[in-house]
Amino acid sequence: MHTLPDRPNPDQLKRQAKELLAAFRSGDAAAINRFRASLPAAAGQPDDAIRNAGFRLHDAQSCLAREYGFPSWSAMAAFVDTARLRDEDATTRRTAFLRALHAGDICGGMDNPRPSHAARLLETYPDVAQGCAVTACATGDIAQVRQAIAEDSTWINRPAGPLALPPLLAATHSSLIGNEAFRPRIVETVRLLLASGADPNQRVGSRWPPASLAAPDERTPLSALYGAAGRNHDAALTALLLEAGADPDDGESLYHSLDGPACTRLLLEAGATVTGTNALFRVLDMDDVATLRLLLDHAREAPELDDGRLLFWAIRRRRSPAHIQALLDAGVSALARTEAGLSAAQLALRYGLPAVAALLGDHGAQVSSPRDEQFIAACAGADADAARRILAAEPDLLSRLDQADLRLLPELAAAGASDAVQVMVSLGWPVETCGGDWNASALNHAVFRGDRAMKEFLLTHGASWRAQHGFGDDVSGTLGWASLNRPEPDGDWVGCAEALRAHGMPAVQRDPGDPTTMLLEGRPRRFSEDVAACLSGEEETLQ
Repeated sequence: MHTLPDRPNPDQLKRQAKELLAAFRSGDAAAINRFRASLPAAAGQPDDAIRNAGFRLHDAQSCLAREYGFPSWSAMAAFVDTARLRDEDATTRRTAFLRALHAGDICGGMDNPRPSHAARLLETYPDVAQGCAVTACATGDIAQVRQAIAEDSTWINRPAGPLALPPLLAATHSSLIGNEAFRPRIVETVRLLLASGADPNQRVGSRWPPASLAAPDERTPLSALYGAAGRNHDAALTALLLEAGADPDDGESLYHSLDGPACTRLLLEAGATVTGTNALFRVLDMDDVATLRLLLDHAREAPELDDGRLLFWAIRRRRSPAHIQALLDAGVSALARTEAGLSAAQLALRYGLPAVAALLGDHGAQVSSPRDEQFIAACAGADADAARRILAAEPDLLSRLDQADLRLLPELAAAGASDAVQVMVSLGWPVETCGGDWNASALNHAVFRGDRAMKEFLLTHGASWRAQHGFGDDVSGTLGWASLNRPEPDGDWVGCAEALRAHGMPAVQRDPGDPTTMLLEGRPRRFSEDVAACLSGEEETLQ
């Protein structure tokens, strides 16, 4: 195992990874052996299999990181970031620590917290949490908190510290709650604060841009309960706050707790109101029938149960018959119709859900459809033969479809329905039609998902990387955000980058003033390191 120097240079490590990849691609036996010894995907594989595996820069980075004793390139990068702070002043180190510890809505930014990095910073530079009782709350330094209370207990209900946080917020929004070495101490800190008179409803305005730490948005308050239930999904902390009198209707906690159903249950048992939170719609974005039923059990009077919106949303999200049955059991009518007059069953067929359509038909919804709806249903169900037969009988049918019909293409692309997308585009659906939650083209949705195959198909059939989406950017912006945030666990954003370059997107160059920023036709862009290397042509120079 190699050992990093005391002051590792990140640029030098990037260069080492590129040199390893270049040697591998040249067929160097030592490089092949390094991949086999350190990269799990190459372990135990013969030379020919490794040569033909198509390993790319991120694989070389992973291999190098493991040679240095780290589980991943990102873990090694975090270590390097920590080491480089050695020569900085205490204020700079503390700022770096707090930005790793808290999400952007607390510290002012758009980044997610990095708890492992925060823990490493705290271990390396203990002074980042010393001398500030509020920061001590976030790290679970119970001795420092207890001493501060003994000296002056009035601080426990005042914003303080570098982030101007009340103590309970600092504790419950701390990402170290997910670290078992810190969690018991943070829970004990919250218990001590509450016993000492801390208001369980402490809150601050969101600092999420365009708001900031200096100018928080008071219209979007973030509570201590939201940190426990909505951010960290910690049932014990949620119970502590509720028992102390925290308001379960704080506008954020229930909606965001759905990723931690134990917290959702506690909030509902404490009287959280479902109506007006959009929680019923969000749970339909998830494949979780049990939590859907839990919410429905506490939302018997919710108006959204009566007007068809929930049913239509479930269909649009292509939920299962079990989800639809839960809605029907809660009193949602199968007879609801869209503003265009479509029955719920007909809408289900539009989204390629024949089993859902049959279930709704059993509950009285109209299933039979006119010719144009049969064509749309055949396309959405990826039944190319049926769609062609209908189109052959009525050649002008596609031209009769309105904008709402055509938006099904990007909607299905967003859902990953590749077969349906291929049938639609092959039969002439306009490839640049925008739709989905952020009014984007099918290509934008494919890139967001990291779906290389769908992307290549769309590009081959005329889709443009310049297609704008509802946030005022094009496909290159979508690629940047997705490659950095990885919204799909198995997304292939390097593959998407390769496809874009092969279909005419210009190469990018590194900004001379900021090596983390790339320039595309003069516009600043940020991509993950492997995507940036692909788009800039850096990988090609390693051949």
